[in-house]
Amino acid sequence: MSDDDLSLAEQEQELPAEVEEKKRKGQLRTGYTTGTTATAATKAALLALLGKEVREVQVSLPKGKTATLKVAWTRSENGRATSAAVKDGGDDPDVTHGAEICSTVSFNDKAGSVNIDGGQGVGRVTKPGLGLEVGRAAINPTPMAMLKQAVEQVAGEQLKARGVDVVISVPKGEELAKKTDNPRLGIMGGISILGTTGIVLPYSTASFAAAIRQSLDVAIAAGADSAILTTGGRSEDFAKAMFDLPEHCFVQMGDFAGYSVRQAAAKKMRRVVMAGFIGKLTKMAMGVKQTHVRGSHVDMEFMAGLAESCGANQKVLAEIRQANTARHVGEIITKNNIKGFYDLLCRKVHEQMSEYSGGRLEIEVIMFDFDGRVLARYAQARH
Repeated sequence: MSDDDLSLAEQEQELPAEVEEKKRKGQLRTGYTTGTTATAATKAALLALLGKEVREVQVSLPKGKTATLKVAWTRSENGRATSAAVKDGGDDPDVTHGAEICSTVSFNDKAGSVNIDGGQGVGRVTKPGLGLEVGRAAINPTPMAMLKQAVEQVAGEQLKARGVDVVISVPKGEELAKKTDNPRLGIMGGISILGTTGIVLPYSTASFAAAIRQSLDVAIAAGADSAILTTGGRSEDFAKAMFDLPEHCFVQMGDFAGYSVRQAAAKKMRRVVMAGFIGKLTKMAMGVKQTHVRGSHVDMEFMAGLAESCGANQKVLAEIRQANTARHVGEIITKNNIKGFYDLLCRKVHEQMSEYSGGRLEIEVIMFDFDGRVLARYAQARH
């Protein structure tokens, strides 16, 4: 991913004002990934198996860093040891924060072998496009390397005579996975063990961007040349009622509209449909160049300009400029029967998104009202 693309995503990200302020001041608390947490549990379990029970462990992170994590509990029986560590995501709003991540370790008679698998609550890969083998546990390459390194650090000499089996489990993983993108990505039965740096940076643009890329990769690997990009869960539900397409074709882009179309174009998709409500679509129509101006003033001025192009009188324009939210503007437009406003807004979104994608995509823009009715749609086929 180019720095250019990531800086576009950073400009698009909308955070609550208090989070924005904390981020600016560097006051957001970092946390540890599921991969780091699983590694801590593995190290503690292996130490217990070798007769040394610990309350905390030091874990080696990528790029030469280390972290010290607490061990929640350890149990040993029948030649196996299980330890648990609790995922601490810092100030990141991740669903796995507070989840218990367990590792069960035992020896086998295959000298030098280190076998790592997922147990209860760790998902299994059922679709291509994720960079993981279909049928394997959803343990990403960096955590896999961290787990192997931890085993080698602790077992060291032992590995000359025997091997080690490691099974990572997450007791509430199946439940938690329903709140993630895993089911649509074809990761079934639990969460993924993730992390590229071992550390969670709260509200990280890079991790949101990675999730969008991953969703597009899965769609492409499944043979799709089109994606339905929605601004959230509700707009996705309405889009699903319109388009009879497989689950993997629907991608929630959130605030990252420009970034998403740029990625879809770079991955040589043919077409995207962008669907949402008036608020997010207005921001998309304004383009990233202005969205870093926080507050509603710019939005209302922009919306008043669109209404004026559609023949709205000065009284209506004044009302729009005083509106509280984009949704409020929509109510004013409907009440005063301003024709063509929503169509124009969709066209403006189309212009901005075509610019981000370099004109390499067919784009259709759909605006829903809050009951799921289509207020407007705009598409311009490629020539």
